[in-house]
Amino acid sequence: MNIHEYQAKALLKKYGVPVPQGQVAYTEDEAEAAAKSLGGPVWVVKAQIHAGGRGKGGGVKVVKSLENVRAEAARMIGMTLVTHQTGPEGREVKRVYVEEGCDIARELYLGLLIDRATQRVTVMASTEGGMEIEEVAAATPEKIMKVAVDPATGFQPFHARKLAFGLGLQGKQVSAAVKFMTALYDAFVGLDASIVEINPLVVTGAGELIALDAKMNFDDNALYRQKAVEELRDEDEEDPSELEAGKHGLNYVKLDGNIGCMVNGAGLAMATMDIIKLYGGLPANFLDVGGGATKERVTTAFKLILSDANVEGILVNIFGGIMRCDVIAEGVVAAAREVSLHVPLVVRLEGTNVDLGKKILKQSGLAITSADNLADAAEKIVKAVKEAA
Repeated sequence: MNIHEYQAKALLKKYGVPVPQGQVAYTEDEAEAAAKSLGGPVWVVKAQIHAGGRGKGGGVKVVKSLENVRAEAARMIGMTLVTHQTGPEGREVKRVYVEEGCDIARELYLGLLIDRATQRVTVMASTEGGMEIEEVAAATPEKIMKVAVDPATGFQPFHARKLAFGLGLQGKQVSAAVKFMTALYDAFVGLDASIVEINPLVVTGAGELIALDAKMNFDDNALYRQKAVEELRDEDEEDPSELEAGKHGLNYVKLDGNIGCMVNGAGLAMATMDIIKLYGGLPANFLDVGGGATKERVTTAFKLILSDANVEGILVNIFGGIMRCDVIAEGVVAAAREVSLHVPLVVRLEGTNVDLGKKILKQSGLAITSADNLADAAEKIVKAVKEAA
């Protein structure tokens, strides 16, 4: 789950992470009032969407008068902001964050994430603040420092000092960095975050460290114990299809292709998308119905796939372990009848009750093509979509 910058800063502030003063605004009147209460002479108006690269798209502006605060807020609120992370369709800006200006001496990068290689929380730091960390990793990987934190000991002062010295911090800045990084780590663990990114981490002219920007993602599986975080969810920033899928316990991610996929198991779903690509097709989605899906959930999944206007064919790939093939077959047949199936459908079933599942599909009277294995299924759906085009 993602949250907005202003929400992330409010959470981090509670853990003792220094952040600039700011207020969220939904209208130009509120933006002007926020600037007045913060005091001048410099403010920053920031569009609030769940995407990076806002500055390059015109979503972050430094202004030096209340009139310009109002003008920029009016310009941003309601605009469609396009960045490299939103895609060409962009995102509608529904609020802005008005923040006090900052005396920037240096811009650094600091981030925390779960490193699968070490299976530990890893703190990353770089002198290249303000840049996308992916660009830094590609062009100058030696400028990225990493510290993997042993969960038995937690984040220690020597971790912070190592990173601080690597960032070129000196004197009181080092002790400030120890406090800053420790607070950030505490927030990461305490809030069940999956990513915390401070970019840029600013060293001010007075030598203070401040989180000038903040991005936080959270582990969906831990939200049951993070009710305060869950309340920050902005459903307007999420894909409607993915949101609907989540309500039914489905793992769904919309993609740009034209072949819809319904699979049980994340690994099998990834393999299915790969083999569709191998045979010259383009998957339209990732959809994992899970190991214990019901007939109703399968029907919902089928409808979800067909709600995408780009879908020109569907591949159902089920390995019946916990999930029974006859349940999948019943769901597919029910959904196909309910939505009046109008695109090619290929189904590959294997495992528990496979013969019964195939019998249900065959006796349905619907135009469903059976496949013997995954390669056969991919070949048949790609061919059927091309012939129907």
